[in-house]
Amino acid sequence: MARAYASTIIEAPVETVWSLIRDFNGLPSWVPAVADSTIEDGLDADVVGCVRAFHLRDGTLVRERLLSLDDHRYGFSYNFETPAFPVDNYLARVALIPVTNGNATFAEWEATFDERPGDEGRYGEIIATNVFKAGWDALKARIAAETPAPPAGAVRWQGLPPHKVFCSSVIDAPVDAVWAMMRDFAGMAGWHDEISRMHMLGGVRADKVSGVRDFLFGEGHLNEELIQLCDRSRSYTYRITKSPMPWLHYVSGPRLWPVTDTNRTFGTWFGDWTASPADDLVLIPQVHDGVYQKAFDTVAARLKTRAA
Repeated sequence: MARAYASTIIEAPVETVWSLIRDFNGLPSWVPAVADSTIEDGLDADVVGCVRAFHLRDGTLVRERLLSLDDHRYGFSYNFETPAFPVDNYLARVALIPVTNGNATFAEWEATFDERPGDEGRYGEIIATNVFKAGWDALKARIAAETPAPPAGAVRWQGLPPHKVFCSSVIDAPVDAVWAMMRDFAGMAGWHDEISRMHMLGGVRADKVSGVRDFLFGEGHLNEELIQLCDRSRSYTYRITKSPMPWLHYVSGPRLWPVTDTNRTFGTWFGDWTASPADDLVLIPQVHDGVYQKAFDTVAARLKTRAA
């Protein structure tokens, strides 16, 4: 199975970007290669299952079916009904994630498909560059020229956020370099200046799921257990098993994505726990700013120093 992928950072709030790309019939408004588009059978463009039929500037007819649409998490998926390329089992998805450090948007466009005999390795780069990257470049140019505002009444996440704390940031370094630093579950003391004396209990490896790291955060003594680690998604999850803080059931973890057009990294870090509303008034900003965002900032600073 082949894969095409392109991602970028768009300097506009996610609500603005989503308002421009959500319309499944709106490709001509932001993709220069598309000449026209209609939704078949008189359906609305946000009816899951609808088919858009559009012509490219060279006259090629393409038909695509909307398979999913998510206003809460800013994404949709579709397939080919009449392909633009001679490939089979084409499945594409578009997703947006807000960048909380700067109010920008991380945008990714991905497709998987089967290439036919003799075409192996041909279409992945063509689709990634000529369709996905070209589309993001055109969208960014339109936003830069028009500076559109978010829709009136737009509410991020359509209600509650996906986690109690959601932090995201862009790091000016390749994703593999960032992951190599952050993957070490016992290495955070090397790049977060409030963490010290971090080690794995029992001398186990730092990539052992179920391993526990023991450390000081300021004057607080904590233990955290690694409960998920994935090199494919560049993510891990951990839970606190010992802490002086007034919370229960704390689960947290980062995830990294490549920003393909600039060789940078987009990272998210979530946190969920149970605490009293009064305690959360202190805990939420403290964790967002002093743990997650500070972690991204210090990783970026360390990698910048290494590269200098």
